[in-house]
Amino acid sequence: MVNSEFFIFTGFILLIIVILAIDLGVFNKKNHVISFREALSYTIVWVTTALLFGLLIYYYGHLIHNIENMDDLKMIVQKYGHPITLINDNFEKSLEIYRKNLGLEYLTGYIIEYSLSVDNIFVILMIFMSFGVKKIYYHKVLFWGIIGAIIMRFMFIFLSAALIQKFDWIMYFFGTLLIFTGIKIFLERNKDEKIDTANHYIVRLANKFLPIDKSDNSGNFFTRKDNKVFATALFIVLLVIEFTDVIFAVDSVPAIFSITKDPFIVYFSNIFAIIGLRSLFFLISSIIDKFRFLKIGLSVLLIFIGLKMIVHHFIDITTAQSLIAVLSILSLSILLSIVIPDGRNKEIVE
Repeated sequence: MVNSEFFIFTGFILLIIVILAIDLGVFNKKNHVISFREALSYTIVWVTTALLFGLLIYYYGHLIHNIENMDDLKMIVQKYGHPITLINDNFEKSLEIYRKNLGLEYLTGYIIEYSLSVDNIFVILMIFMSFGVKKIYYHKVLFWGIIGAIIMRFMFIFLSAALIQKFDWIMYFFGTLLIFTGIKIFLERNKDEKIDTANHYIVRLANKFLPIDKSDNSGNFFTRKDNKVFATALFIVLLVIEFTDVIFAVDSVPAIFSITKDPFIVYFSNIFAIIGLRSLFFLISSIIDKFRFLKIGLSVLLIFIGLKMIVHHFIDITTAQSLIAVLSILSLSILLSIVIPDGRNKEIVE
């Protein structure tokens, strides 16, 4: 069983490496400003790829843990707390139920992570503007930021999964954290946030330990002068974004654990959402202000997920019900943003 998990996880990582290599080496060889049309095309490609991977899980998800018989299936369902009922005398039917639920868990987790990444877009855009980064370098910084996020999410997700398996009370902690974050987003939805670039924690830390050439405008992360290597201001921006992703992961990763405790499904859905974040950033960064109720929708979503984690021992909420709730909350927030005129919208929100 361990070998199956190892080979599938290794295959997934290789797939991601190939996707990112094609992205960087074929489609984005040169720094350029990503147009709305280009961002839309990339978004369609990444979402389609994520959904196709979800189909693989839907039909072949049992291979992840090498489930070969009823005992294997029961053990995995119990270990990861899948909200399904198996048919004792019918292994094939039970396996089908398991695979369908696994596919729904992946899809729901992907939608949650992809939706919550919208809030991260607000922050990333603010970072770029505060540090005066040229739009031509946006894609480069986001690309390498994703590389770091993939590595950090691996450690965070599998460590969290191990802790949840050993200490079930952590689910209550995560739930409380998500409710607090949801309330915080709601209360601060109209707050005009700014970044003090000179006194930012990461900037001060970098200035303390790294030689930095703040005058370099080459678009590189490092430069050489007098046979000495210096980090550039663009590299500092990358560090700030990586730090921001760590903070963001503290909210988004526990949210997916409310849907499934299987670390493989959490990681798969997480990584596909992160990969799609770049194109989504370029797609909606110019029109993000039009979705006035989106932050309220995200706050409600986090509160719902937090409550689900707290009551999971007392109320059984199926994966399908969670998916419907998530889609309903997001759809309603987007619909209200579209149909309510600006003036009236502003009065309601404020």
